Amino acid sequence: MTAKPKLPKIGLLYLDYVLRFFDKSNFKGWPDKIETVVYHWGNDKARFIAEVKRKQIDVLIGNIPATAYETFREIARALPHVRFLPSLDSQFSNKSKENVTHFCRKYKLPAPHTEIFYVPEKAKRYLSQASYPKIIKRSYGPSNYGGYFVHKVDNYDEAMALLTEKKYYPAYVQDFVPMEADIRVMLVGHKPVCAFWRRPPEGEWLTNTSQGGSMDYQAVPKSVLKLATAASKAANAEYWACDIALGKDGKLRILECATAFAAFPYIRDWIGQYLMWLLSDGRFRKPSIPLYNWEELGKIDSRLLRTMRHIGFSSYTPSQDCGETFHGMDEQQFPILDTQYQRIEEWPSEIWNLQDNFVLQAKSAQAKALQPIPGSDEQAGMELNSYPAPMFDDAQIREILAQVKGIGDKMIDEIMTTFGAHGVVEALNTEPQQLCVVKNLKDKKLEKIVAHWQQVMPTGLTTH
Repeated sequence: MTAKPKLPKIGLLYLDYVLRFFDKSNFKGWPDKIETVVYHWGNDKARFIAEVKRKQIDVLIGNIPATAYETFREIARALPHVRFLPSLDSQFSNKSKENVTHFCRKYKLPAPHTEIFYVPEKAKRYLSQASYPKIIKRSYGPSNYGGYFVHKVDNYDEAMALLTEKKYYPAYVQDFVPMEADIRVMLVGHKPVCAFWRRPPEGEWLTNTSQGGSMDYQAVPKSVLKLATAASKAANAEYWACDIALGKDGKLRILECATAFAAFPYIRDWIGQYLMWLLSDGRFRKPSIPLYNWEELGKIDSRLLRTMRHIGFSSYTPSQDCGETFHGMDEQQFPILDTQYQRIEEWPSEIWNLQDNFVLQAKSAQAKALQPIPGSDEQAGMELNSYPAPMFDDAQIREILAQVKGIGDKMIDEIMTTFGAHGVVEALNTEPQQLCVVKNLKDKKLEKIVAHWQQVMPTGLTTH
């Protein structure tokens, strides 16, 4: 009797205040205990490393938010025998729009022309001579929640007024690309498993559904799927998502790409099944996920689709005569593939962590409000350009929230109980959608909170 291969010990990676992408139910059938390890921010790095070692975890599965990315680079180096899934290199694009640009440039993937400035004077000089319109985005962290941090400017004065008000650093400037629509493609093992169009409302340019955009699942072009697959392979990502713009000029351009994305539970189940196959040396079956399945599943009411779990498909076996089989129709050139485990860092922080490594001389201040409750072993003492270092206590955050129409005392209590003052600042500065874990805090209320936060944040983008 052949012995079954020994399975690695899996740990699910969680962080306080961060929505959880996976839970144990996504790994249905895994016979061994699945551990969980929670990072508590602050001065928690040493304790976290010790817990992973104590539990003898071989594989840590989970996405890392932008504000913890550099800390987990250090954690991964301290745990050389632990495999992170996705790898820290695969998650490089999660950290910032700037990193997406570097990634696309390295692998010659089409993207809008982008300029990134860490020296404000250089940004001013470029913008004074640029052709308009331009798009200015917040670079650090997932910045496009409902289009809150993506801005179209039509001239130099608008650009400088925006940068002065928003204090975005670095200045991340893209050419404005008139779009017919954009397409979100989700992939597992480099195979597209879901794709849908997002179209802007008449006369508008943002495609976000929260801004009035519409979506549908029909007839996503193969060229879009091929581009998303190329990006996934370049990132060596076990799971991946791409937002691809279809310009009015007919060209495709990557707008965003990351391992962190919103997905229905059944897609997370597919990822879990894929990772079980990947880690088990063939003990578990590779999932069969038909191309364009989304055209049929997308016809189901989304309220029902959110509750569907462990959707399975058998592999298609074509009939044959005379021993001849036509193979062109089963995988349609999009097979599910293994990823290559690489121990060598592709994007080392010493080179690519420009957000922390680049400091303007004699014009520096701690960016505490943008940091993940830093502790002595993390980012405390790091410096960024000339941002102020506003700190808020519990009473101040409550007062700010109370000024937002529609946010009552009960909701404020729930927000503060869940996040605390530091956590609210952290979420608003990096990932506002985290706040939606609070009951009845939906997109419209979140948009009001974000807009008010941007008004009350101290100004301080100095360029002298």
